Amino acid sequence: MLDLGGFALLAGEVLRSLVSVRPSLRDLVYQLYFIGVKSQSVVLITGAFTGMVLCAQAFFQFQKIKMESGTLALVGVSMSSELGPVLTGLMVAGRVGAAMAAELGTMRVTEQVDALRTLATHPVDYLVIPRLLGTLIAMPLLTVEAVAVGIGSAYIVGVHFLGIDATYAWAHMLKYTGKIDIMMGIFKGICFGMIIALVGCYKGMNCREGAEGVGHATTEAVVTASIAILMSNFFLTMALRGLFKT
Repeated sequence: MLDLGGFALLAGEVLRSLVSVRPSLRDLVYQLYFIGVKSQSVVLITGAFTGMVLCAQAFFQFQKIKMESGTLALVGVSMSSELGPVLTGLMVAGRVGAAMAAELGTMRVTEQVDALRTLATHPVDYLVIPRLLGTLIAMPLLTVEAVAVGIGSAYIVGVHFLGIDATYAWAHMLKYTGKIDIMMGIFKGICFGMIIALVGCYKGMNCREGAEGVGHATTEAVVTASIAILMSNFFLTMALRGLFKT
């Protein structure tokens, strides 16, 4: 599904370009708008309803052992360190990763990428770097937004619909949701953003010829990025938890 050798070569070129190339501010601002601003609606809806359903399910279980006031604490920890960054990454991968693969794939099929080379313009510098930087900047912000909306929605459901005591619920959430959970979510957002941008650009720039090749590249970009996000989330969780404990 993913040629690791070719992907590693692209990652190396991207790393060299990040050190030596200054991207166009106009391109970077457009990518921030396309990736960050235009992804807000799907991220907000996902975060809100995830927080609400998590609050309801946690309340129904905690009610059996008379621990209803701990519901918001569970939502806070889960949304900050796990569900917030993972679901945001999956939603952005479905929207932005597919768009990157389709756009670059179309440029490759129509030989626009080759035209850039004839004009002495490196395709990685001109096409990949602005998309990568835009994703790296936008993903942590979208993650924080999803977490905040999820916790706020859970608070509304828990306090106003399920009858949880607002003072104790909020106090327990602040007590058990630490800086570690928030930092984990932000760091995961950065890592997931890198995965989405690199996979989307790689699939687009290495797609097969024709409209069918662009379609395959788009589908493979979404599937590969989603699987990579889910797999890397486990290793990031184990590594970060172990790091913060030491």
